[in-house]
Amino acid sequence: MPQLYFMRHGETDWNAAARLQGQKDIPLNVRGRAQGARCGEIMRGLLARAGRKADEFQFIASPLGRARHTMELMRQGLGLAPEGYALDPRLAELSFGEWEGLTYADLRKLPGGGRTIAARERDKWNFVPPGGESYADLLVRVKDWQQSVTGDAIVVAHGGVARTLFVHFGLLAPAVAPVHDVDQGVVYELAPGRMVKHG
Repeated sequence: MPQLYFMRHGETDWNAAARLQGQKDIPLNVRGRAQGARCGEIMRGLLARAGRKADEFQFIASPLGRARHTMELMRQGLGLAPEGYALDPRLAELSFGEWEGLTYADLRKLPGGGRTIAARERDKWNFVPPGGESYADLLVRVKDWQQSVTGDAIVVAHGGVARTLFVHFGLLAPAVAPVHDVDQGVVYELAPGRMVKHG
């Protein structure tokens, strides 16, 4: 199976404010840009220790701007041209539909919000927000993407995408994955049954 290095995009203001971001195209903030640059430093060290060259890898990102910007900062840290990577829409973040931009406090103020949040907490993996998708839905497109990767890859996407990859590779159970933290500014080395966090 191809070797996979995965990075979550850097922080945005919506991350910092605990807003449900989903597929809204929110830019990196100052901290997020620093995290993108840090990923470049980490990758440079990993490739040097492995005796690998960056041009031996495919570079693939989610089409959302925060992932693209993180990828470009990371590539610059490897001494590469920022734009030399592919986009794949299957790597876009989990859609929260009508909830995007809201905090949990906002959701509680909606009619029936408390009951809706309770339903989501009971089964986060299968819960579908209004107009959005579940983690189970997301896994279908992420699995399709992963099975299409034919060579070693360096990938920048999102926390939800990482959680579904953890399930796909047998690292976490579906009930646990949605509440598992996915850090920014680090690099995850992923394979079936194996996850190593560098950073």
